[in-house]
Amino acid sequence: MADAARDNWEELIMSSTIVNQTGSHLEIVSFHLGEQEFCIDIMAIREIRGWAPVTPMPHTPPYVLGLINLRGAVIPVIDMACRLGMKMTEPSERSAIIVTDIAGKLVGLLVEQVSDMMTIKSEDLQPAPEIIPEEQRAFCRGIVALEKTMVCFLNLDTVIADELAREAA
Repeated sequence: MADAARDNWEELIMSSTIVNQTGSHLEIVSFHLGEQEFCIDIMAIREIRGWAPVTPMPHTPPYVLGLINLRGAVIPVIDMACRLGMKMTEPSERSAIIVTDIAGKLVGLLVEQVSDMMTIKSEDLQPAPEIIPEEQRAFCRGIVALEKTMVCFLNLDTVIADELAREAA
């Protein structure tokens, strides 16, 4: 990701002061994995960085790409596409690492491209269809129906639960 684009995303996240996560609105950041769009709660995001090579670690699941040093903190980086059962991400200049803070643990999420930051009404968040198997449905906090697309709102607690458990051990 170009420095200017990264600075714009960081500025948007840092300057977001109208967030009302418990009320009638949610502020989300959307991103692409393959041909699909996903989003996460902006309150879970610490920062968005451009792609940087990671240090691989032996005996980790295929979706754990490795580790990065974030200002002295060593954090794991997960390929979100692979974690969700999709084809692994081929990092490019548009790729980003979304650094999240979940339950006090920092985890980097590799995504193909960060696309938008938006505010949605809480009532616009619909439950995942029951036809989706329970295990996969646990990854989805809900579906956001936009004008031209449907966006899966990810439940990061479930998506990175394995990494949080591994770090706690």
